[in-house]
Amino acid sequence: MAYRGIEGIPQWYEYLDAVDLFTRVIQNLEKAIFNLCSPLEEIVLKSVGDRLAYVDNRRDASDKYGFDFWGELKKRKDFEKILSSSRISKKLLYSKSENFPDFLFKVRRIDNKFTCGSLLELKDSKGGSIASFNSTLPTRFKSLEEIDIVNGGDLVSRIARVVDGIPPKEEYYREYYTFERRCFYLVRTYRCNPDKVKVSIVDGSFFETIPKDNLIYQVFLQILHNHIKKKELKIPPETLKQVEEALSHITDQTIIAASRIVEGASVKPRLRIMAEVHSEGNPHSSYYPEIKEKSFNLILQLNSQTLELEKELLKKIPKLQTFIIHHKRNGDHIVFHFRLDSQTALSF
Repeated sequence: MAYRGIEGIPQWYEYLDAVDLFTRVIQNLEKAIFNLCSPLEEIVLKSVGDRLAYVDNRRDASDKYGFDFWGELKKRKDFEKILSSSRISKKLLYSKSENFPDFLFKVRRIDNKFTCGSLLELKDSKGGSIASFNSTLPTRFKSLEEIDIVNGGDLVSRIARVVDGIPPKEEYYREYYTFERRCFYLVRTYRCNPDKVKVSIVDGSFFETIPKDNLIYQVFLQILHNHIKKKELKIPPETLKQVEEALSHITDQTIIAASRIVEGASVKPRLRIMAEVHSEGNPHSSYYPEIKEKSFNLILQLNSQTLELEKELLKKIPKLQTFIIHHKRNGDHIVFHFRLDSQTALSF
C-alpha cells in the first residue's frame, strides 16, 4: 500500500518500521553503544524499544539489557485492570514466551487505516548460512490472526493489543486483528567473527519467491509422490489426478498448524512447517558479493517506493552506499549498505 496523495506521508511509509530500525542502529553503531557482534536482541531493544508492541523475551530484555517493556503502561493507574481484562497474568510480564515473532512494532493509523505494526524475526548464525525458520514460512505479510494460529494461542495478539491501546470491543478491532503486516527478518551471519560478520534487515519478499499457498501444495505433492515411489504403489492415472487435485486445496498454513483432536488419541497433533534457506535466498552468500563483510544492510524489493526511499536515506546518510542485487527467483532488490570502516556523517 503506497500512501500517495496524503499530505506529508511519503510513498515508502509502509517500510517505516524497518527504516527506523536501520537508521537508529547506524546511529548507535557510530556511538559505540553496541557493535555488529552484540546480541541481536540488544541491538533491537536499544534502537527501537520505544516502538515495540510485543517483545517475546521480556525477561532478558529487563534483566540483561535494562529495557522494561511495560514501563510506559506501568505509569497508568489502571495498569493492573488493563492486564486483568486482557488475561495477562503477572508471571507473564517478564517471561520468555517462546512465541513467534521475536518482536512486533506498534501500529499507526493513517487515513483511517492501520499501517506499520511490522513483524521482526531474528535469525542468527555462527557460520555463513541463515538459521532455519522453525516456526513458520517466511513471507511478505502476516496478520495477528495467522500469528495466533501458528503459535497455538493468542498471547502475542493480547499483549500487542494492550500496548497499541485497542480495546477488544472497538469497532475496528477485527481490522486490527486481520490486517496484513509486513514481515522483516534481522539476519546475521558469522556472529562471532568481527572481520566477517554481516547483518541485514531483510524484507520478507526476499524469501517468499513463490506464493505461500503454492509452496505448501508443492510440498504435499512431493510427499505424495515420494511415498508412491518408495512403496511402489500402482495408482491409476485418473485416481492420482484426483488426489493431486484434492491436495491443491490444502494450502492454508493457519489450518495446517492448528492442533488436532483425534478420537482415541491422548495427544493433540500439530503440524509445524519449517524451512531452510537456499543459497540464492541468502543475501549474505557468495551469490551476492556486493554485500561486504563488517556491514549493516537494509534489503527491500525494488519498486517506486523504495527508489523514493533511496533519495531520502542518501540525504540523511550521505556516504551510505546503495546498489541493486538480482534475486533470480524473485527479481531486483535494493540494498542500503553501511560499512563500519566508513566514516559516515549522520544528519538526522
